[in-house]
Amino acid sequence: MTTHDADREARQPSSVELDRRAFRRRQSLRSVLISIASTLVLAVAAWVFLINTPGWAQVQRTFFDPQVFVAALPRVWDGFLLNLRVLFFAVIGVFVVAVLIAVIRTLRGPVFFPLRALAAGYTDLFRGMPLIIVLYLVGYGIPGLQGADGARIPAAVLGTIALILTYSAYVSEVFRAGIEAVHPSQRLAARSLGLTHAQSLRLVILPQAVRKVWFGGWAEVPVFWRDHLPPVLDLRGPAIIEQMDTTLVVEPGCRVTSDADGNLIVSVAG
Repeated sequence: MTTHDADREARQPSSVELDRRAFRRRQSLRSVLISIASTLVLAVAAWVFLINTPGWAQVQRTFFDPQVFVAALPRVWDGFLLNLRVLFFAVIGVFVVAVLIAVIRTLRGPVFFPLRALAAGYTDLFRGMPLIIVLYLVGYGIPGLQGADGARIPAAVLGTIALILTYSAYVSEVFRAGIEAVHPSQRLAARSLGLTHAQSLRLVILPQAVRKVWFGGWAEVPVFWRDHLPPVLDLRGPAIIEQMDTTLVVEPGCRVTSDADGNLIVSVAG
């Protein structure tokens, strides 16, 4: 037997691995058949208990009339454009208010204690208050403060204010975590170069905090299907290995190898 034949024989999967692959194929076929059967049962149940009822024709004319649908399309389109306008201004407002609250909560010194307390109270209050309650408070409270003779504020403006108040409380905690994730040496180095606290915050701390918030938790990770991997495996993380019954996440700095029976072994990369 040549070296090439011996190497090829060593790369052949064992009987345990072949049985495991056959079991996975049977399980996949069983899952497909069950899905088809359950879909057919659901379709028959919908026809028996919904479409085949005496009042289905009236329900269809009331809620599923194509003419009413076509006639409502212009109003739906206007509402969609309104949603886009509210979203545009709300995103800008949430970003500005959230960064401001996060900066206030990270201020140091006893003189800033009232501001920190107000910022903490704001985040705790609006994070625990449902959005519908905030909409009622803003929608009826602000016009009520103006009195009967006050100028009428558009409902879209009031709704945008409510969204900004609610979601700024959530986003401010994210930005505060990003600010606190910046190493203290960055702040000390900026101050040693002669920058003031405001300058170091604006030029050094906030850019790194925003980058950590937006890009710090993302990484390109390849995804592999277990049955498509070679029998002799040596894979380094980060990676994700998908199987029919489980998912293996290989963290950076780790490696995955396989034994003769096809079992995956995770170890720290040397």
